Amino acid sequence: MNLGLAIDDHGFFRECDTATPPDVTVTLPADSAMGALLDRDKLFAAVKLGGSAEVAECLAFVFRNLKWDAEGDLAGIIGDIPARRLAILGQAALSEIKGGLAKATGNITEYVVEDSGMLLSERELAGFGADVNCLSDDVARLEKRISGL
Repeated sequence: MNLGLAIDDHGFFRECDTATPPDVTVTLPADSAMGALLDRDKLFAAVKLGGSAEVAECLAFVFRNLKWDAEGDLAGIIGDIPARRLAILGQAALSEIKGGLAKATGNITEYVVEDSGMLLSERELAGFGADVNCLSDDVARLEKRISGL
């Protein structure tokens, strides 16, 4: 999906015609919505900027330092105290989601490596490497013995 934005005289984004060639292009990864929630730094590392280097650098600086004050925006709608409580609830929920994803990832990794046998653990891989080195040494010694006969 292409979205054309322009920066107006007040520094705000406004929609513009996508037919005109842009000064800067910003390409977001497909999972950008989830990335914005879970890990902003990883999201910003995956964003591709193209076009005018000066404008792209300014945009990158603004987006890296942009912090959304959701609590402040909510306070204007529902009041300070409910906004604060919703913000605390939202932070707790996000923390639980991150923790749950980390645990699920750990469980899946453990299953794939330990239980299913689809992948080798580091210990098994190191043992296999040692066995291959030992076999290589044994073959070299045998070749030497055979050549001496």
